[in-house]
Amino acid sequence: MSTLKTFIVEDNPLIYENLVSTLEELTSVEVVGSAADEASAVQWLREEGNQVDLLIIDIFLLNGSGLGVLQAAKDDDLAVRRVVLTNYASADIRRRCAALGADRVFDKSCELDELIAYCAHVADGTTTAPGALG
Repeated sequence: MSTLKTFIVEDNPLIYENLVSTLEELTSVEVVGSAADEASAVQWLREEGNQVDLLIIDIFLLNGSGLGVLQAAKDDDLAVRRVVLTNYASADIRRRCAALGADRVFDKSCELDELIAYCAHVADGTTTAPGALG
């Protein structure tokens, strides 16, 4: 099982801390970077040497949007898994995220177990390549 170097885009400090502790305790996730807004996330992702296996992105941020982060990852053709973790996982948001290259969209309120399972499957190699998931 490999360790997933993960970058998290989340503007709520409490949610961020709980997410990091949960993922690092229950899965092979190592959080190597984070940002609370779109501009900082895009800048970090574009810095040379910042390579990750997984992006976990909230959609609604205090400044900017997770959709902008997804767009930047798509524009830069980053070979990284992209998942969205949001409180607004409507059918429209899921479609928009998929169009921007998100592998999966998880609802913060009821799909955290699914996110944990997803991370475990990515780490143990039982999932397909980035961009190939439904």
